[in-house]
Amino acid sequence: MRRTIRGMFWLLVIGGLLLTACGGPKEPTKGEVLVYVAAPLSGFQANAGQTVLGGARLAAAQINRAGGLNGYKVTIVAMDDESDSDVATEIARRIRSAIGNGPTVLGVIGHLNSGQTLAAMEIYKDLDLVVITPTASEVSLTQKGYRNFFRVNANDAAQAQVDAAFLVNNLGAKRVAVVYNDDPYGIGLGKLITAELQALGAEVVTDLQVAVEQSSFPDEVARIKAARPDAVFYAGYEVEAPYLRLDLVDAGVTVPFLASDGAFLAATIDEAGTAAEGIYVSAFGPRPQAAVDETWIKEYQAVEYRNPDTYSINGYSAMEVLAAGVKEARSFESAQVAQAIRDLPGVETPLGTLRFDANGDLQEQKVYIFQVQEGDWVQVYP
Repeated sequence: MRRTIRGMFWLLVIGGLLLTACGGPKEPTKGEVLVYVAAPLSGFQANAGQTVLGGARLAAAQINRAGGLNGYKVTIVAMDDESDSDVATEIARRIRSAIGNGPTVLGVIGHLNSGQTLAAMEIYKDLDLVVITPTASEVSLTQKGYRNFFRVNANDAAQAQVDAAFLVNNLGAKRVAVVYNDDPYGIGLGKLITAELQALGAEVVTDLQVAVEQSSFPDEVARIKAARPDAVFYAGYEVEAPYLRLDLVDAGVTVPFLASDGAFLAATIDEAGTAAEGIYVSAFGPRPQAAVDETWIKEYQAVEYRNPDTYSINGYSAMEVLAAGVKEARSFESAQVAQAIRDLPGVETPLGTLRFDANGDLQEQKVYIFQVQEGDWVQVYP
């Protein structure tokens, strides 16, 4: 019996050597590099943040199975910013302290929201790391001269242009009520959509600001109803949009309702109930199920124990861009990686082929529009 076990042992060893020699899976052997994923992982936007984290984790797992980055294992470190800019700033300080005190810190995928990204970048901009946001869209983020910042999504100028054109040209809107939350993202997008609508000859019949996480809108609905719009645009999140839509429908205001990308989550459908049907939402990517194959989805489920959702491919694509920069630069030094990302002719991702300009914006900015049809998101543009 002992002889048989010894023989099996050597067969396994030889088999492993042959597998390696034949180009089988390679394991990273030189150590590890850290990539922080900073997003809301608790609170009202936890689901959105978890989808980003899941995508980054899957990309890292695939990279590690292929030998890692320059022979180093990519380790994802989750950081919960709670959708709070003060917390995001504290996370940035903690990451600053981690640099040089352990494994190499390669970068940050985050933050989810523009407000938290703007706050944290005041620290990140001076650090030896690369920051890639999966979703933050406030225009000024790429106008501040950051040399280590990129985003894999369109900005709000592109979103406002597409959304305004859809309202006017596709839905025939001439009188639009513009509502936005009091986050920098909502305020900025509200101003942009107003300008775009007016440029197309539409009238903005009312302009209203609401609070983040507001869930009841009696005064706002009364003002919207009195203004007699033929469409409503909402710039904000999934924690406000469904309740605004529900209150509008209950008040008899059933004109087309278009919400911004911040509401492109299953929660918008779930929370709006029967009023969800017909809602339009703009987005910075296709649904994961339309952008990836069954193998990708199964691998995601194996890593996350859940199905991919809206921003899973954004987190995944951000990690792919970061990895492509490292491979091109053959270095973890942030300036070299950032320049490599700018110089790359394109990075193939589930979001498409991504190319970046000098400021970190996408050269080709895509915006999609979905509608709730029979309780699910259906792409209606482009």
